[in-house]
Formats: sequence, C-alpha cells, structure tokens
Amino acid sequence: MAKCSHAQQIYVLRFFIGLAESTFYPGMQYIIGSWYQKSELGKRSCIFHASSAIGSMFSAYLMAAVYHLDGVHGFKGWQWLFIINTVISLPIAISGFFFLPDVPENTRAWYFTPADILLAQKRMQADGRANRAPFTKRKIKNIISSWHIYLLTLLYILFLNGGGISGQPAFAIWLKQQGYSIPQINAYPTLTTGVQIVTTFIYAWTSDSILKGERWPPIIFSGIMILIVNTSLAIWNIPVAWKWACFILAGCSSGISGLIYAWMHEICSRDNEERALVAASMNEMGHVFQTWLPLLIWQQVEAPEYRKGCLTSIGIAIAMMGTAMTVRHLQRIETASRRVRLFASI
Repeated sequence: MAKCSHAQQIYVLRFFIGLAESTFYPGMQYIIGSWYQKSELGKRSCIFHASSAIGSMFSAYLMAAVYHLDGVHGFKGWQWLFIINTVISLPIAISGFFFLPDVPENTRAWYFTPADILLAQKRMQADGRANRAPFTKRKIKNIISSWHIYLLTLLYILFLNGGGISGQPAFAIWLKQQGYSIPQINAYPTLTTGVQIVTTFIYAWTSDSILKGERWPPIIFSGIMILIVNTSLAIWNIPVAWKWACFILAGCSSGISGLIYAWMHEICSRDNEERALVAASMNEMGHVFQTWLPLLIWQQVEAPEYRKGCLTSIGIAIAMMGTAMTVRHLQRIETASRRVRLFASI
C-alpha cells in the first residue's frame, strides 16, 4: 500500500486484507473458548481483546513519530507508516503458524507435553465443553431453532455498532478545529483507547471474581456510559472540560467484546459446532452492519458534532442492554430446565 498511487489500488488491497483477516478474531476467540474454564474465560478473552486496543494505541503513537520521517529516502510520512507496519506484522504472522495450538482434542503444539494435553482435555470435560462432532441435519436444525445464534449475534451487532463517538474521529476533528498540532491530534485520542484498555481489564476481573461469572453487569454499565457520553455530546454546547471527559470516557463502551464472547462460549458449551458457528456469526454480522450503518449516521459533513450518530447510539445502547437482560433471562430458564432433567434422570 505504500506504493499505491490511485484510490482504486487501495480499494483492491483493502479488500484482500479484509478477506485475509476476517477469520482472525472469531477464530482466536474460538480457540480461547476451547482451552479455558468459566472462571478464567472472561479474563483471557478480554486480555486478547485489549491487545487490539493496545495495537491501535501503538499505531497512533507510530503515526505521530513517522510524521517526522516525511521525505526521508523519498518516502512520505504515510508511506513510512505502511512500511513499518509490514516490518512489524510479518514476523508475527509467520510465528502464528508455529505457535497456535488448535484445540485440546487434536493439538500437536510442540510446547505441550502429553501430560499437558491430557490436563487440558480433562479441564474442558469438567467444564462441560463439548468436543468436535460431525455436522448432521439434526445438529443444524437444533442450531438454527435455538435462540443462541440469533440473540447472541444481535447482542454483538448492537455492541459493535452502538459504541457511539468512541468509534469515530470526532475527538481528532475537534482537536484540529481547536488548533492543536498534528502530533497532538494523533496522540490525545489515545487517551480514549487507554480508558478502553483499563475498563476492559476491570470488566474481566470483576466478572470472573466479584460477579462470580456473571457477564451482564459490565454490559449494562457500558450501556449506561454510552447514554451519558452520547447524550452530553448530542447537546454539544457543554463546558470544554466535560467535553474532554466525554471524548475520553467514551472508551468505557468498547471493552465488552471479550465478555460477550466469553458469555457465548458458556451458553453454547455443550455443542462445539454451535459454538464455532455462533462465534463466526457474531463477528460477521456485526461487521456487515458496520459497513453501511456508519454511512447513514456518522456522516462527515456533520463532524465533529455528529448529533445524528450520538442520538442513534443512545437508542442502540438501550437495545443492547435490553438484549443482554433477555439473554440472561433465557440462560437462567435453560439452566433451570437442564437441572430439572438431570434430577429426573437420577
């Protein structure tokens, strides 16, 4: 991409980049859900999710640094950014071939002993996590007739598209209007990412410990923060200090992806194929909506106020909280029904 001279070239390359990376996030979340028990799952899923935020934060600092490379060896600053990204990313991509462990039942990872693999398999059995099984018509029917794939996918769609101002360049555009320098415009929005990272870890540890595995409370808290931040920014004419706070605290809404996936792994733990399909469906449909919805509600001509986007995000946040509570209710009914059948069979 550093050598592209036309927008069409960027479009083509971005298509293939998206095609190559589309399986990464749901695939990694599926692998995480295949190795960790419920008491660990929130933390592990969120650590992985936080790594993407750390990557975004690092990229912003990198952009601020490469701005000073403009003209070095005949390359512009933005070209240096792509060159450096390639140098960093390529070794990591290659290392994945040697380090990704597959799942406990079929892993041949060189760093595991037979005893390690046996322990991992027993841990998953104790946690009720099903092994792989053939796809049958009955299995497919069970998957598509269950609420799991629909409500969990809906929950993730609402999360991914309802984060509000945190997913838009409003902070940077506003900073530019205020006369800040380019390095400052690149660096200050990373405060929002920093809040995302911190709250991601807080959500994970409290969910796995204090909340005893409950996933819905952090989702509700995230939704409340979306309401506060986006209501304030929809008003727009607010004190400058509070506007700074809103832009930064918007990061509170972005840290629940790992918890939603952890919740999905627990709900779908008794069917490996359902778990894999729901993981893929959540990610795919979330990004399908993300390809067109921002074009309607986050239009550049409305920047940096984005009033329409802020108001829409408020509605999406309310729907997300309602969906989370519905999932909680149905999960409890399902768990109670399973216990009744278990006692009846004794």
